[in-house]
Amino acid sequence: MTFDLLVIGDANPDVVIGPVDQPILFGQRERLVPNGSLVLGGSAAIMACGAARLGLDVAFAGRVGDDPAGAFVRTALADRGVNVDGLIVDKSLPTPLTTILLSGDDRAILTSPGCMPATSADDVPKSLLRSTRHVHAASFYLMPLLAAGLAGIFKEAKSAKATTSLDPNDDPSGRWDRTVLDPILRVTDVFLPNAAEALALTGHTEAEAAAGILARRGPLVVLKNGADGALAHTGAKVTTAPALKVDTVDAVGAGDSFDAGWVAAALNGFRTERALAIAAACGSLSTRAAGGTAAQADWELATGSVMTP
Repeated sequence: MTFDLLVIGDANPDVVIGPVDQPILFGQRERLVPNGSLVLGGSAAIMACGAARLGLDVAFAGRVGDDPAGAFVRTALADRGVNVDGLIVDKSLPTPLTTILLSGDDRAILTSPGCMPATSADDVPKSLLRSTRHVHAASFYLMPLLAAGLAGIFKEAKSAKATTSLDPNDDPSGRWDRTVLDPILRVTDVFLPNAAEALALTGHTEAEAAAGILARRGPLVVLKNGADGALAHTGAKVTTAPALKVDTVDAVGAGDSFDAGWVAAALNGFRTERALAIAAACGSLSTRAAGGTAAQADWELATGSVMTP
């Protein structure tokens, strides 16, 4: 295999600003905030960087525009050790742009999608699917064309003996349509929602029960629950892991760093309990700096945070 991991999905610059007092007011008055940063964003891109930081050989497939924002994304990924040969440059649509407003432990996310909705299964080179140990996709509801072809991508990857994982992320429409998702869950080895996403997808009010419902559709469900840690649900058995206590700056991308920790641990042969603890550590440690990639853990730090000598 050429790569340990192929990540498919969204990549864009994030402008992270805050903390911002609520409510957000219009009226052309300028307000000053303590911090602002321009960083690499996109759930898939942050996950790819986290996995590379943990020592995996990572490739990325998706698209950016033919503009300065796209060049920023390509350079940021490559500088973090991610192969970008599969990152298409769209000549007609701009790179997505996101602004994140921080307020306490919450955040508002404003995204101009640009070329993101144009990303499709045809953007994923078959050569990459045949030369990787694992395929991960993210931001399912932001890319409907890719979502429509994702089951086929995962089937092809699995025919080449790769494992698969999916992080759905948020659905801006609020519909949480399961008619497209359910066929993909049947060819997904690990499903990685956060608690809010799992509740929205099931209509349940309790995270563990929601994870169980999703697990009975096929995959192992590994659910992220912020400061309350994480759980893995097989449909019959539940495993839990606590979050680490760290000095948090912001939680942007913490779930994506968690995903990277889970995949890295699984590919390194760790069983569910230890893999979940490593993933939770990676998610927690990533919150120590602004943006999704600045404080991502390396393998030594991630494993050392949860293992005794």
